[in-house]
Amino acid sequence: MANEFNQYWAIILGGSSGLGLAAARKLAAHGMNLCIVHRDPGVEMERVNAAFEEIRTSGVQVLTYNADVTREDKRDHILKSIPPQAKIRCLLHSIARGTLKSMLPESGSALSIDDYRITLDSMAYSLYEWVRSISALNLFASDARVLSFTSEGSHRAWKHYGAVSAAKAALEAINRNIALEFAPLGIRANCIQAGTTNTRSLQLIPGSDQLKAWSEARNPFQRLTTPEDVANVVYLLCKDEAAWINGAIIPVDGGAHIC
Repeated sequence: MANEFNQYWAIILGGSSGLGLAAARKLAAHGMNLCIVHRDPGVEMERVNAAFEEIRTSGVQVLTYNADVTREDKRDHILKSIPPQAKIRCLLHSIARGTLKSMLPESGSALSIDDYRITLDSMAYSLYEWVRSISALNLFASDARVLSFTSEGSHRAWKHYGAVSAAKAALEAINRNIALEFAPLGIRANCIQAGTTNTRSLQLIPGSDQLKAWSEARNPFQRLTTPEDVANVVYLLCKDEAAWINGAIIPVDGGAHIC
C-alpha cells in the first residue's frame, strides 16, 4: 500500500501547514512524490523544514519552494524543475492568503477593492493559472485530479470574511468549468468543502472561538473537523476508484452541513 502512487507526483499549493501539510503527509505515506509550494517568513522555516524532512522519511521525492504562487515566473521555474518523466496525478490548491477586513469596521481601514483583488488572485484565479500551465507542459497524468479547498463561506455571510467568501465562490465556479473543459484531457476537478478546522487560518478570523463553539455544537459528532479528516478524502479522490467523481463540491464535515 505504501507504493500505491509511486509513479505519480502531486503538486500542493500551500503545503506547509494545516490542510495542505496533512494532505502531503497522507499522500506521501501512500507513495506519492511531492512538489510543495508554500509561502512562509524566515522565522517559520525551522518548523516548516522539519515537517518536510519528516515527510521525506516516507521514502518519496519531495521538492519544496518558498514562493508566491501567483507569480508567473515562479510558476514556470517550479514546473520546469519537475523531473521530465514525472506525471502529475494531483494538483491540490490549499492557498489561505486572504484579507480579513470588515466592510464597515469600528476602527481601522475598511475592506477595499484591492483587498478583494489580492484575495481572489491568491485563493481563486491561481487555481486556473496552475492548471493551464501544467496542461500546456503536458505534465498531467492521463487520469489527473485537480482538488481545491472551499468552505461554507462561499455561500454564507460571516463578518470579516467578505473577500475570502468571494474568493471561495469564484473558486467553486472555476472548478466547475475546469471539470467541464479539461475533461477531454482526463482531468477530474473537485472542491472539498472542509468543515470548521482549528488551523492557523481559522484562528486569524475575528470571533473564531465563537465559530468553533457553534461548529462543535451543531456537528452530529460534536467535534470539529481535523486536517487528517480532510487529508483522508484528498487521498480517496486520488485513487483509481474515484475517477467518476467530477465537478463536485464534497462536504467533509461529519454532517455539519445538514444541521
